[in-house]
This record gives sequence, C-alpha cells and structure tokens, in this order.
Amino acid sequence: VQLQASGGGLVQAEGSLRLSCAASRRTISNYDMGWFRQPPGKEREFVAAITTGGITDYADSVKGRFTISRDNAKNTMYLQMNSLKPEDTAVYSCAARSYIDTYYQRDYSYWGQGTLVTVSS
Repeated sequence: VQLQASGGGLVQAEGSLRLSCAASRRTISNYDMGWFRQPPGKEREFVAAITTGGITDYADSVKGRFTISRDNAKNTMYLQMNSLKPEDTAVYSCAARSYIDTYYQRDYSYWGQGTLVTVSS
C-alpha cells in the first residue's frame, strides 16, 4: 500500500487542522493505521493509531485534542487536530501495518511522506 499525507500548514496556537492520509494500490480496510510525528531536532514519536475494527489509541500528549478516524470507502485516514500548541510543531507521517504485525507488536511496514505542521504562539 502506498500512503500520502497532506493537510499540514501554519496555524496559530489554539487553532485546528485536519490531516489526511490517502492510500493507493491496496485498500486500507485490511490494515491498522497510525500517525507519527517528528518535532524539529527530536526523534519520531507515536501520535495515534486506529485498528481495522476502529479501536483507537492516543499518545497522552494529544488525548482530548486529536481525533483519528478512517473512511475505508475513500481509502483515507484522518487526524483532526484541535487546540494546537506550539509543541505540536512537527512533520506528521502516516503508516500502515497488518493486524498480525500489530498483534506481534512489529513495526509499521508502510510509511507515507510527511506533512509539516507549524503552530505559532
């Protein structure tokens, strides 16, 4: 599966953005999906994940502010980001893996190019 993230940009603190992750070549309905981010000068970190069955998980830093969702009919995953903070500034990437890889806690197999989110104070 090929993934392409989009929707990043410059936003003021407390603003909102919605990121999209469009998939091609294969349907995302067979994959668990996730969002990750890499802040400037830091390591990549987990943001949110959603299973094929719609079960979600979030990093503590984004709980209550970000919402992950998927539309299998459109072959697209989303990340709604509200109440953005300057520390949310990062390159956001989407990823996919099979439910078997999730069960065995293996790394995500497929990655899309990131989209930059910049939050100004």
